[in-house]
Amino acid sequence: MTSVRDIHDFLDSLAPFAAQMAFDNSGLQCGGFDAPVASAMVCLDVTPGVVVQAVSTGCELVVTHHPVLFRARKQLPSHDPAWLLARHGIACVASHTPLDICEGGVNDLLAERLGLGETSRLSGPIRLCTLPEPLTAKALADRVARRLGAPVRYCDAGRPIAAVALCGGQGDHFLGDVIGHADAYITGDAGHHDFLEAAQQGLSLVAAGHFETEIQLIPALAERLRAAFPAVEWHIANECGGIKYA
Repeated sequence: MTSVRDIHDFLDSLAPFAAQMAFDNSGLQCGGFDAPVASAMVCLDVTPGVVVQAVSTGCELVVTHHPVLFRARKQLPSHDPAWLLARHGIACVASHTPLDICEGGVNDLLAERLGLGETSRLSGPIRLCTLPEPLTAKALADRVARRLGAPVRYCDAGRPIAAVALCGGQGDHFLGDVIGHADAYITGDAGHHDFLEAAQQGLSLVAAGHFETEIQLIPALAERLRAAFPAVEWHIANECGGIKYA
């Protein structure tokens, strides 16, 4: 019988938990390592709806990208997903920044989805793509919107784009690491002042959505888990905090 530890250790081999960033809380979130797993779910976020689906499909484990226990808290109310997992005896393992950083993780999958040419690692989770031909900021933004199937926001620094840095999710705090190394930066989240700073520094910036830049991880991760643990019945959650996905 497959155990929580078996799946935890497999995830650790793909994306070492030891490599997680200082603010992160990846690893075992709820439950025990020795619990058997015959059915499991993969999700981007653990929401109450995800727990309901996990219960209805008989899951003993939820594998999530975003930790269900992330910041310190003083209460666990009855609607809290961590409390619901514990109530139903469902274990949870999170792999957050390890899957952002690792080869074949969030950012390599995003680069592949966007088809931006040869890709290398700039630093940490940031990938650098060399375009086969320069693009305008509008053409790049249109490409991202089309490939991800969602509207984007962007600023145009006014120069041709030959090198594109990217980081899915909340990559706005890496803006300073990108300036001077790329002509454009694609990330999930960016605020008003991020756009102003980027444009002033000669960097076009595209904000494509946290969900949209990370969701391709979930089916890819589920596929790898199915291949590694064929005896486990694997499910993909159909909810991401109110956003539905297949």
